[in-house]
Amino acid sequence: MQVTYKARNMEITDALKEYAEKRLAKFDKLIGAKEATVTMHNVKDRCRLEITLPYNGVLIRGEEEGYDMFTCIDNVTDKVESQIHKYRSRLIKRGRGVSAKVEAPAAPEWQEDDMPVKLKTFTTKPMSVEEAIMQMNLLSHNFFVFVNTEGNMVNVLYKRHDGDYGLLAPEE
Repeated sequence: MQVTYKARNMEITDALKEYAEKRLAKFDKLIGAKEATVTMHNVKDRCRLEITLPYNGVLIRGEEEGYDMFTCIDNVTDKVESQIHKYRSRLIKRGRGVSAKVEAPAAPEWQEDDMPVKLKTFTTKPMSVEEAIMQMNLLSHNFFVFVNTEGNMVNVLYKRHDGDYGLLAPEE
């Protein structure tokens, strides 16, 4: 498995890399994951760890925060494993396959005084609203952009302050 490491405010030791790769090896056996991204950062006396795995056209991400990076690695790999089991059981229950990816449109031109702080490109795949909710929850995000299979239009799914979900769809 190819593991990409990113660090903020810390140096990633060989012992941390070896331990993370040992724990991530089970995902290669479980889902055939060939790549993973591990982000580690320290803020004061707290450690934060994020693991992202591409699987079957979706991204599965787990986050953990604590006082010891080794404990964070254990906890986040357990979280990611449970997310994989949950995702697989939902797919099996629904009897659905995975669709092909659709590329995102080109980035817009920005005015100098309206420049965004960060520009992120991503690929989308056609999916139902239920699949988008599941993907958004797997990523632990508050919003998710996807191509809706009903109408084949780009939609934005978001989590409302009251805990419900909202959907932004363009007029036809």
